[in-house]
Amino acid sequence: MNRNLPVNPDRIAEDIDALAGITEPGHPWTRRAFSPLFLEGRAYIEARMQAAGLETRIDAAGNLIGKRRGAIEGLGAIMLGSHSDTVPDGGRFDGIAGVVAALEVARALSDRGIELDHDLEIVDFLAEEVSIFGVSCIGSRGMTAQLPEAWLSRATDGRDLAEAIAGVGGRPGVLLQQNRPDIAGFLELHIEQGPVLENERKDVGIVTAIAGITRIEIIVEGRADHAGTTPMDSRSDALVAAAQLVLDIRNAAAARAKTPGHFAATVGEFRIEPNAANVVPSKVVLLIDGRAEVRNDMEAFCEWLDEHVIKLAIAYGVSIKSPMRISDNYPTPSDAGLLKRLERACETVGAKYRRMASGAGHDMAWIAKVAPAAMIFVPCKEGRSHCADELADNDDISLGAAVLFEAVMDMDKSLKQENA
Repeated sequence: MNRNLPVNPDRIAEDIDALAGITEPGHPWTRRAFSPLFLEGRAYIEARMQAAGLETRIDAAGNLIGKRRGAIEGLGAIMLGSHSDTVPDGGRFDGIAGVVAALEVARALSDRGIELDHDLEIVDFLAEEVSIFGVSCIGSRGMTAQLPEAWLSRATDGRDLAEAIAGVGGRPGVLLQQNRPDIAGFLELHIEQGPVLENERKDVGIVTAIAGITRIEIIVEGRADHAGTTPMDSRSDALVAAAQLVLDIRNAAAARAKTPGHFAATVGEFRIEPNAANVVPSKVVLLIDGRAEVRNDMEAFCEWLDEHVIKLAIAYGVSIKSPMRISDNYPTPSDAGLLKRLERACETVGAKYRRMASGAGHDMAWIAKVAPAAMIFVPCKEGRSHCADELADNDDISLGAAVLFEAVMDMDKSLKQENA
Protein backbone atom coordinates (compact mmCIF):
# COMPACT_ATOMS: atom_id res chain seq x y z
CA MET A 1 0.00 0.00 0.00
CA ASN A 2 1.51 3.30 -1.13
CA ARG A 3 -1.01 5.60 0.51
CA ASN A 4 0.19 7.90 3.29
CA LEU A 5 -2.32 6.81 5.92
CA PRO A 6 -2.84 8.31 9.38
CA VAL A 7 -2.91 4.79 10.92
CA ASN A 8 -0.15 2.24 11.44
CA PRO A 9 -0.76 -1.00 9.49
CA ASP A 10 1.96 -2.85 11.42
CA ARG A 11 0.18 -2.34 14.74
CA ILE A 12 -3.08 -3.55 13.23
CA ALA A 13 -1.43 -6.72 11.91
CA GLU A 14 0.33 -7.32 15.23
CA ASP A 15 -2.91 -7.21 17.20
CA ILE A 16 -4.88 -9.38 14.80
CA ASP A 17 -2.10 -11.97 14.71
CA ALA A 18 -1.83 -11.96 18.51
CA LEU A 19 -5.56 -12.57 18.93
CA ALA A 20 -5.47 -15.30 16.27
CA GLY A 21 -2.94 -17.10 18.44
CA ILE A 22 -5.43 -17.26 21.30
CA THR A 23 -7.54 -20.14 20.04
CA GLU A 24 -8.59 -23.68 20.85
CA PRO A 25 -5.90 -26.16 19.71
CA GLY A 26 -6.94 -27.72 16.42
CA HIS A 27 -9.91 -25.35 16.02
CA PRO A 28 -8.79 -22.13 14.38
CA TRP A 29 -9.98 -19.58 15.14
CA THR A 30 -12.20 -20.38 18.13
CA ARG A 31 -12.62 -18.01 21.05
CA ARG A 32 -16.26 -18.20 22.06
CA ALA A 33 -17.87 -15.71 24.41
CA PHE A 34 -17.70 -16.57 28.13
CA SER A 35 -14.89 -19.12 27.63
CA PRO A 36 -11.45 -18.90 29.30
CA LEU A 37 -9.91 -18.18 25.90
CA PHE A 38 -12.35 -15.33 25.36
CA LEU A 39 -11.24 -13.81 28.65
CA GLU A 40 -7.62 -14.28 27.62
CA GLY A 41 -8.30 -12.41 24.40
CA ARG A 42 -10.10 -9.72 26.35
CA ALA A 43 -7.08 -9.35 28.66
CA TYR A 44 -4.86 -8.78 25.62
CA ILE A 45 -7.20 -6.15 24.20
CA GLU A 46 -7.50 -4.38 27.55
CA ALA A 47 -3.71 -4.29 27.93
CA ARG A 48 -3.39 -2.77 24.46
CA MET A 49 -6.07 -0.21 25.29
CA GLN A 50 -4.22 0.78 28.43
CA ALA A 51 -0.92 0.98 26.55
CA ALA A 52 -2.65 3.44 24.22
CA GLY A 53 -3.57 5.62 27.20
CA LEU A 54 -7.22 4.63 27.37
CA GLU A 55 -9.15 4.31 30.62
CA THR A 56 -10.66 0.82 30.65
CA ARG A 57 -13.76 -0.56 32.32
CA ILE A 58 -16.36 -3.31 31.96
CA ASP A 59 -19.91 -1.95 31.84
CA ALA A 60 -22.98 -3.63 33.34
CA ALA A 61 -23.57 -5.66 30.16
CA GLY A 62 -20.03 -7.06 30.11
CA ASN A 63 -18.71 -4.82 27.33
CA LEU A 64 -15.03 -3.87 27.47
CA ILE A 65 -14.68 -0.11 26.95
CA GLY A 66 -11.54 1.97 26.51
CA LYS A 67 -12.13 5.71 26.94
CA ARG A 68 -10.12 8.66 25.67
CA ARG A 69 -11.43 11.79 27.34
CA GLY A 70 -12.32 14.80 25.22
CA ALA A 71 -11.54 18.44 25.85
CA ILE A 72 -15.13 19.47 26.51
CA GLU A 73 -17.39 17.73 29.02
CA GLY A 74 -20.99 17.04 28.14
CA LEU A 75 -20.64 16.67 24.37
CA GLY A 76 -21.15 12.92 24.57
CA ALA A 77 -19.05 10.07 23.25
CA ILE A 78 -18.04 9.16 19.72
CA MET A 79 -18.02 5.37 19.87
CA LEU A 80 -16.15 2.86 17.71
CA GLY A 81 -16.01 -0.91 18.04
CA SER A 82 -17.13 -4.42 17.23
CA HIS A 83 -16.65 -7.80 18.94
CA SER A 84 -13.81 -10.20 19.76
CA ASP A 85 -15.79 -13.42 20.27
CA THR A 86 -15.90 -15.93 17.42
CA VAL A 87 -18.06 -18.70 16.04
CA PRO A 88 -16.67 -22.23 16.40
CA ASP A 89 -13.84 -22.94 13.95
CA GLY A 90 -13.94 -19.56 12.27
CA GLY A 91 -13.50 -15.87 12.90
CA ARG A 92 -9.93 -14.63 12.63
CA PHE A 93 -11.15 -11.28 11.28
CA ASP A 94 -14.93 -11.27 11.90
CA GLY A 95 -15.41 -8.66 14.63
CA ILE A 96 -11.73 -8.67 15.59
CA ALA A 97 -10.79 -6.42 12.66
CA GLY A 98 -13.35 -3.88 13.85
CA VAL A 99 -12.09 -3.83 17.44
CA VAL A 100 -8.45 -3.51 16.37
CA ALA A 101 -9.20 -0.84 13.75
CA ALA A 102 -11.11 1.17 16.35
CA LEU A 103 -8.21 0.89 18.79
CA GLU A 104 -5.81 1.98 16.07
CA VAL A 105 -7.84 5.16 15.53
CA ALA A 106 -7.29 6.06 19.19
CA ARG A 107 -3.56 5.34 18.87
CA ALA A 108 -3.28 7.36 15.66
CA LEU A 109 -4.91 10.37 17.33
CA SER A 110 -2.36 10.17 20.14
CA ASP A 111 0.52 9.79 17.69
CA ARG A 112 -0.47 13.12 16.15
CA GLY A 113 -1.19 14.86 19.42
CA ILE A 114 -4.81 15.40 18.41
CA GLU A 115 -7.25 16.14 21.21
CA LEU A 116 -10.90 15.63 20.36
CA ASP A 117 -13.61 17.77 21.90
CA HIS A 118 -15.77 14.64 22.36
CA ASP A 119 -14.91 11.63 24.43
CA LEU A 120 -13.84 8.69 22.27
CA GLU A 121 -14.85 5.18 23.37
CA ILE A 122 -13.48 1.97 21.88
CA VAL A 123 -15.78 -0.99 22.59
CA ASP A 124 -15.42 -4.75 22.46
CA PHE A 125 -19.08 -5.79 22.63
CA LEU A 126 -19.90 -8.98 24.51
CA ALA A 127 -21.17 -12.02 22.60
CA GLU A 128 -22.16 -10.61 19.23
CA GLU A 129 -22.12 -14.13 17.82
CA VAL A 130 -24.76 -16.66 18.88
CA SER A 131 -23.52 -17.73 22.31
CA ILE A 132 -23.82 -20.99 24.25
CA PHE A 133 -27.06 -19.50 25.62
CA GLY A 134 -28.57 -19.44 22.13
CA VAL A 135 -28.77 -15.65 21.82
CA SER A 136 -26.58 -13.00 20.23
CA CYS A 137 -25.63 -9.30 20.44
CA ILE A 138 -25.82 -9.53 24.22
CA GLY A 139 -23.47 -6.62 24.85
CA SER A 140 -24.95 -4.12 22.40
CA ARG A 141 -28.50 -4.94 23.49
CA GLY A 142 -27.47 -4.74 27.14
CA MET A 143 -25.66 -1.44 26.73
CA THR A 144 -28.81 0.18 25.35
CA ALA A 145 -31.60 -1.30 27.52
CA GLN A 146 -32.75 -3.68 24.79
CA LEU A 147 -31.86 -7.01 26.43
CA PRO A 148 -35.00 -9.04 27.26
CA GLU A 149 -35.14 -9.76 30.99
CA ALA A 150 -36.06 -13.39 30.30
CA TRP A 151 -32.69 -13.90 28.63
CA LEU A 152 -30.87 -13.56 31.95
CA SER A 153 -32.35 -16.86 33.14
CA ARG A 154 -31.39 -18.80 30.00
CA ALA A 155 -29.17 -21.62 31.26
CA THR A 156 -26.64 -24.12 29.96
CA ASP A 157 -23.81 -26.15 31.48
CA GLY A 158 -25.00 -25.41 34.99
CA ARG A 159 -25.08 -21.61 34.82
CA ASP A 160 -27.43 -18.96 33.50
CA LEU A 161 -26.68 -15.91 31.41
CA ALA A 162 -26.76 -13.59 34.42
CA GLU A 163 -23.97 -15.63 36.06
CA ALA A 164 -21.98 -15.67 32.82
CA ILE A 165 -22.21 -11.89 32.44
CA ALA A 166 -21.03 -11.49 36.02
CA GLY A 167 -18.18 -13.86 35.22
CA VAL A 168 -16.80 -11.49 32.57
CA GLY A 169 -17.08 -8.49 34.89
CA GLY A 170 -20.60 -7.29 34.15
CA ARG A 171 -23.30 -6.44 36.68
CA PRO A 172 -26.50 -8.28 35.82
CA GLY A 173 -28.28 -6.76 38.83
CA VAL A 174 -28.28 -3.30 37.21
CA LEU A 175 -28.01 -4.39 33.58
CA LEU A 176 -31.66 -3.82 32.69
CA GLN A 177 -31.46 -0.19 33.83
CA GLN A 178 -28.31 0.60 31.86
CA ASN A 179 -28.66 3.04 28.97
CA ARG A 180 -26.36 5.31 26.99
CA PRO A 181 -28.07 8.56 25.98
CA ASP A 182 -24.61 10.14 25.71
CA ILE A 183 -23.63 8.32 22.48
CA ALA A 184 -23.08 11.12 19.95
CA GLY A 185 -22.42 8.66 17.13
CA PHE A 186 -21.25 5.11 16.54
CA LEU A 187 -19.18 3.59 13.74
CA GLU A 188 -18.25 -0.05 13.19
CA LEU A 189 -15.76 -1.61 10.76
CA HIS A 190 -16.35 -5.20 9.69
CA ILE A 191 -15.24 -7.56 6.97
CA GLU A 192 -17.90 -7.81 4.29
CA GLN A 193 -18.55 -11.58 4.65
CA GLY A 194 -19.50 -11.56 0.99
CA PRO A 195 -17.77 -11.22 -2.42
CA VAL A 196 -19.15 -7.90 -3.71
CA LEU A 197 -16.26 -5.59 -2.81
CA GLU A 198 -13.64 -8.04 -4.03
CA ASN A 199 -15.50 -8.70 -7.28
CA GLU A 200 -16.03 -5.01 -7.97
CA ARG A 201 -12.52 -4.03 -6.81
CA LYS A 202 -13.86 -1.59 -4.25
CA ASP A 203 -11.96 -0.72 -1.07
CA VAL A 204 -14.87 0.08 1.21
CA GLY A 205 -18.55 -0.71 1.46
CA ILE A 206 -20.62 1.99 3.14
CA VAL A 207 -23.46 0.15 4.82
CA THR A 208 -26.85 1.75 4.22
CA ALA A 209 -28.84 -0.62 6.42
CA ILE A 210 -28.80 -3.87 8.33
CA ALA A 211 -31.33 -6.13 6.67
CA GLY A 212 -34.33 -7.19 8.67
CA ILE A 213 -34.50 -10.92 9.41
CA THR A 214 -37.78 -12.83 9.19
CA ARG A 215 -37.96 -16.54 9.98
CA ILE A 216 -40.98 -18.45 8.70
CA GLU A 217 -42.04 -21.99 9.57
CA ILE A 218 -44.05 -24.08 7.12
CA ILE A 219 -45.55 -27.50 7.86
CA VAL A 220 -46.41 -29.81 4.98
CA GLU A 221 -48.54 -32.84 5.85
CA GLY A 222 -49.21 -35.81 3.59
CA ARG A 223 -49.92 -39.48 4.34
CA ALA A 224 -47.54 -42.23 5.39
CA ASP A 225 -47.75 -45.30 3.12
CA HIS A 226 -45.60 -48.27 2.18
CA ALA A 227 -42.91 -47.05 -0.20
CA GLY A 228 -42.86 -50.32 -2.14
CA THR A 229 -46.54 -51.08 -2.58
CA THR A 230 -48.31 -47.71 -2.85
CA PRO A 231 -48.82 -46.75 -6.54
CA MET A 232 -46.97 -43.61 -7.57
CA ASP A 233 -50.19 -41.89 -8.59
CA SER A 234 -51.91 -42.71 -5.27
CA ARG A 235 -49.51 -41.01 -2.91
CA SER A 236 -49.75 -37.93 -0.73
CA ASP A 237 -46.01 -37.38 -0.42
CA ALA A 238 -45.17 -34.48 1.88
CA LEU A 239 -41.52 -34.48 0.86
CA VAL A 240 -42.20 -34.13 -2.86
CA ALA A 241 -44.41 -31.10 -2.21
CA ALA A 242 -41.87 -29.64 0.21
CA ALA A 243 -39.02 -30.16 -2.27
CA GLN A 244 -40.96 -28.23 -4.89
CA LEU A 245 -41.64 -25.51 -2.34
CA VAL A 246 -37.93 -25.15 -1.58
CA LEU A 247 -37.17 -24.67 -5.27
CA ASP A 248 -40.01 -22.16 -5.64
CA ILE A 249 -38.79 -20.18 -2.63
CA ARG A 250 -35.30 -20.07 -4.10
CA ASN A 251 -36.58 -18.84 -7.48
CA ALA A 252 -38.87 -16.23 -5.95
CA ALA A 253 -36.06 -14.92 -3.77
CA ALA A 254 -33.64 -14.83 -6.72
CA ALA A 255 -36.12 -12.76 -8.73
CA ARG A 256 -36.68 -10.33 -5.86
CA ALA A 257 -32.93 -10.03 -5.28
CA LYS A 258 -32.61 -8.46 -8.74
CA THR A 259 -34.68 -5.46 -7.65
CA PRO A 260 -33.18 -2.50 -5.73
CA GLY A 261 -32.46 -3.37 -2.12
CA HIS A 262 -30.82 -6.47 -0.66
CA PHE A 263 -33.04 -9.56 -0.45
CA ALA A 264 -32.33 -13.22 0.29
CA ALA A 265 -34.34 -16.23 1.43
CA THR A 266 -32.95 -19.60 2.45
CA VAL A 267 -34.53 -22.83 3.64
CA GLY A 268 -31.94 -23.70 6.27
CA GLU A 269 -33.85 -26.20 8.40
CA PHE A 270 -35.68 -29.22 7.02
CA ARG A 271 -37.15 -32.09 9.06
CA ILE A 272 -38.85 -35.17 7.64
CA GLU A 273 -41.21 -37.66 9.31
CA PRO A 274 -41.04 -40.58 9.68
CA ASN A 275 -37.64 -40.34 7.94
CA ALA A 276 -37.57 -44.01 6.98
CA ALA A 277 -36.36 -45.41 3.64
CA ASN A 278 -39.42 -47.59 3.07
CA VAL A 279 -42.13 -45.14 4.10
CA VAL A 280 -43.69 -42.35 2.03
CA PRO A 281 -42.94 -39.15 4.00
CA SER A 282 -45.98 -37.98 5.95
CA LYS A 283 -44.72 -34.67 7.30
CA VAL A 284 -42.07 -32.04 6.56
CA VAL A 285 -41.26 -28.99 8.67
CA LEU A 286 -39.09 -26.36 7.05
CA LEU A 287 -37.79 -23.00 8.25
CA ILE A 288 -37.13 -20.05 5.97
CA ASP A 289 -34.55 -17.41 6.83
CA GLY A 290 -35.55 -14.27 4.92
CA ARG A 291 -33.53 -11.04 4.84
CA ALA A 292 -34.65 -7.74 3.38
CA GLU A 293 -33.21 -4.25 3.29
CA VAL A 294 -36.61 -2.86 2.26
CA ARG A 295 -39.51 -3.89 4.48
CA ASN A 296 -42.04 -3.85 1.63
CA ASP A 297 -39.99 -6.54 -0.12
CA MET A 298 -40.40 -8.88 2.84
CA GLU A 299 -44.11 -8.17 3.08
CA ALA A 300 -44.53 -8.87 -0.64
CA PHE A 301 -42.56 -12.12 -0.33
CA CYS A 302 -44.73 -13.26 2.60
CA GLU A 303 -47.90 -12.45 0.67
CA TRP A 304 -46.64 -14.49 -2.29
CA LEU A 305 -45.76 -17.36 0.03
CA ASP A 306 -49.20 -17.38 1.67
CA GLU A 307 -50.87 -17.66 -1.73
CA HIS A 308 -48.36 -20.06 -3.24
CA VAL A 309 -48.65 -22.77 -0.57
CA ILE A 310 -52.40 -22.96 -1.17
CA LYS A 311 -51.84 -23.68 -4.86
CA LEU A 312 -49.03 -26.12 -4.11
CA ALA A 313 -51.12 -28.08 -1.61
CA ILE A 314 -53.85 -28.60 -4.22
CA ALA A 315 -51.37 -29.57 -6.93
CA TYR A 316 -49.65 -32.20 -4.80
CA GLY A 317 -52.58 -33.48 -2.76
CA VAL A 318 -51.15 -32.47 0.62
CA SER A 319 -52.04 -30.11 3.43
CA ILE A 320 -49.87 -27.06 4.04
CA LYS A 321 -50.54 -24.93 7.08
CA SER A 322 -50.40 -21.17 6.67
CA PRO A 323 -46.77 -20.02 6.94
CA MET A 324 -46.05 -18.83 10.49
CA ARG A 325 -43.59 -16.04 11.26
CA ILE A 326 -41.45 -17.34 14.12
CA SER A 327 -39.52 -14.07 14.40
CA ASP A 328 -39.74 -10.83 12.48
CA ASN A 329 -37.21 -8.00 12.78
CA TYR A 330 -37.44 -4.86 10.69
CA PRO A 331 -34.48 -3.44 8.74
CA THR A 332 -32.27 -0.96 10.60
CA PRO A 333 -31.15 1.97 8.43
CA SER A 334 -27.85 3.72 9.01
CA ASP A 335 -27.80 7.39 9.95
CA ALA A 336 -27.89 9.51 6.77
CA GLY A 337 -25.51 12.11 8.15
CA LEU A 338 -22.91 9.51 9.11
CA LEU A 339 -23.14 7.92 5.67
CA LYS A 340 -22.19 11.24 4.09
CA ARG A 341 -19.31 11.65 6.53
CA LEU A 342 -18.05 8.18 5.66
CA GLU A 343 -18.18 9.02 1.96
CA ARG A 344 -16.16 12.19 2.60
CA ALA A 345 -13.68 10.16 4.63
CA CYS A 346 -13.28 7.66 1.78
CA GLU A 347 -12.60 10.50 -0.63
CA THR A 348 -10.05 12.02 1.76
CA VAL A 349 -7.97 8.83 1.94
CA GLY A 350 -8.53 7.87 -1.70
CA ALA A 351 -10.62 4.77 -1.04
CA LYS A 352 -12.92 3.48 -3.77
CA TYR A 353 -16.32 2.87 -2.23
CA ARG A 354 -19.88 1.82 -2.90
CA ARG A 355 -23.05 1.87 -0.85
CA MET A 356 -24.46 -1.52 0.09
CA ALA A 357 -26.71 -3.20 2.63
CA SER A 358 -25.64 -5.81 5.17
CA GLY A 359 -27.42 -9.14 4.96
CA ALA A 360 -25.90 -10.17 8.29
CA GLY A 361 -26.71 -8.80 11.72
CA HIS A 362 -24.20 -6.66 13.64
CA ASP A 363 -23.94 -4.77 16.92
CA MET A 364 -24.44 -1.55 14.97
CA ALA A 365 -28.11 -2.50 14.44
CA TRP A 366 -28.78 -2.25 18.18
CA ILE A 367 -26.81 0.93 18.77
CA ALA A 368 -28.64 2.50 15.80
CA LYS A 369 -31.94 2.19 17.67
CA VAL A 370 -30.79 4.70 20.29
CA ALA A 371 -28.10 6.83 18.58
CA PRO A 372 -26.78 7.84 15.14
CA ALA A 373 -24.87 4.81 13.82
CA ALA A 374 -23.32 3.48 10.64
CA MET A 375 -20.70 0.98 9.54
CA ILE A 376 -18.23 0.17 6.80
CA PHE A 377 -17.17 -3.09 5.20
CA VAL A 378 -13.72 -4.03 3.97
CA PRO A 379 -13.16 -6.87 1.49
CA CYS A 380 -12.61 -10.47 2.52
CA LYS A 381 -11.19 -13.11 0.22
CA GLU A 382 -13.84 -14.83 -1.91
CA GLY A 383 -16.45 -13.60 0.56
CA ARG A 384 -15.61 -16.46 2.92
CA SER A 385 -16.51 -15.99 6.59
CA HIS A 386 -17.50 -17.99 9.68
CA CYS A 387 -14.93 -20.58 8.62
CA ALA A 388 -11.23 -21.28 9.11
CA ASP A 389 -10.51 -19.95 5.60
CA GLU A 390 -11.76 -16.46 6.46
CA LEU A 391 -9.10 -13.98 5.27
CA ALA A 392 -8.83 -10.21 4.95
CA ASP A 393 -5.81 -8.30 3.68
CA ASN A 394 -4.16 -6.11 6.29
CA ASP A 395 -3.86 -3.26 3.77
CA ASP A 396 -7.63 -3.32 3.29
CA ILE A 397 -8.26 -3.27 7.04
CA SER A 398 -5.75 -0.43 7.46
CA LEU A 399 -7.43 1.62 4.75
CA GLY A 400 -10.76 1.04 6.49
CA ALA A 401 -9.22 2.19 9.78
CA ALA A 402 -8.03 5.33 8.01
CA VAL A 403 -11.60 5.96 6.86
CA LEU A 404 -12.75 5.66 10.48
CA PHE A 405 -10.01 8.09 11.56
CA GLU A 406 -11.12 10.74 9.07
CA ALA A 407 -14.79 10.18 9.89
CA VAL A 408 -14.09 10.63 13.62
CA MET A 409 -12.27 13.90 12.92
CA ASP A 410 -15.23 15.08 10.83
CA MET A 411 -17.74 13.98 13.48
CA ASP A 412 -15.87 15.69 16.29
CA LYS A 413 -15.89 19.01 14.49
CA SER A 414 -19.34 18.94 12.89
CA LEU A 415 -21.28 17.41 15.79
CA LYS A 416 -19.91 20.13 18.08
CA GLN A 417 -21.09 22.81 15.64
CA GLU A 418 -24.51 21.17 15.27
CA ASN A 419 -24.98 21.12 19.04
CA ALA A 420 -23.73 24.66 19.58
